[in-house]
Formats: sequence, C-alpha cells, structure tokens
Amino acid sequence: MASPPDPGLDYQNPAAAYAFDQSYRGYPPNWDIGRPQRPFVYLEEAGRIGPRVIEVGCGTGELTMFLARQGHEVLGVDVAPTAIAQAREKARWRRVRAQFLVWDSLRLDELGVRADTVVDSAMLHCLGRHEQRVATDAIRRTLRPGGWYYLLCDARGDRVPATWASLSRADIRDLFRPERGWELAFVYQTVFERRESRNPAFLVGARRVR
Repeated sequence: MASPPDPGLDYQNPAAAYAFDQSYRGYPPNWDIGRPQRPFVYLEEAGRIGPRVIEVGCGTGELTMFLARQGHEVLGVDVAPTAIAQAREKARWRRVRAQFLVWDSLRLDELGVRADTVVDSAMLHCLGRHEQRVATDAIRRTLRPGGWYYLLCDARGDRVPATWASLSRADIRDLFRPERGWELAFVYQTVFERRESRNPAFLVGARRVR
C-alpha cells in the first residue's frame, strides 16, 4: 500500500496533535497496553477484516502489527510523530511488514489510497463533534464501496453529559446515518482496556453504502 511522505505537523488542530505527541514522550500512556484491544482480535478471527486496512490513531502500532502478522496489508496513521517513530522501531525489531505514517485522520482521503477496512481503537471519541463529522466523511471516502469501519470507543449514556472522551449510542446513530453514506450494522457493549483500568465501551461496525 503506497503512501506519501510524512507531512510534518500540518494538522487541522495542531495544539491537540502536540498534546498527544507529548503523551508518548515518557512512560507509555494509559491506553497503550502493549497489545491490540480484544474486540479487534475477535473481528479478525471472525474474518471481518478485509485485505487492505488502514488504522487511524494507531499510536505505537500494536493493532496495525497484529493485523499485518495475520496477512493483511496495513497502514497505521497517527498525528503524533513520537508514536509513529516508536511504532516503526517496534515493527523493525519484530520484523513485521507494516507501514506507519504521520498523518491527520481528518484528511485521510487525501492519502490517495483505498482500503477495504478502517479500524479505530479510540481515536474518534477524542475529537470534537465537528471534527468527528469531518473524520467520518474522510474515512468513508477512503473506503471502497461496501468497505467497513470498525470503531472502539468509550461508552456514555444518551442522557449523560459529554464531560470526557466518549460517544453515546445517539452520537453514533447521528454520525452513521444513511444520508451520510453509512449503514450502521451494529453497536455492541464491550470494554476498553487500559493499563490501570477497564472502561465500558462500544464496538461499532458501519459500512460504506455510497
């Protein structure tokens, strides 16, 4: 899967990109557990992951490398250069054929590549409402017709204020409406594992229909 050179810190929200990059410059952040989140392992085992995959918000690359080891052609992208540098180093030492790129997921369609599947392990829920719409539009345009977007996000009740990075079922239904080019296939209750905690989460499957 060919990809352009790293663009540098050219992001729609450079302050947020800098903050995420800082979180990787020391002890691993709480969400970096050293392996992929279990729901994605189950999706792969069930044959739900297509041949060509992009991971958005890949961090240090555990999910990207896991899918590459299973025979998928995978590109991991993240706004944090430090995370991408660590991912490339891990892939080199583990001898895993995975590609990593510093890139803003809000501009994913500008990569000029198509994917059968896009996976997202807690990137979308970190964005503001407008950015979530921009990102899901870019992801839809990157997917081949009929392609799948699998999202893992922290869960919030529909009547609970959005005081932390999370999505409610109502948020998810709004983002993946048919008129926005999506078929929302499922929203499953699960958990998102962190180094020191486990949080209620949703696993979302949405298919590009136009």
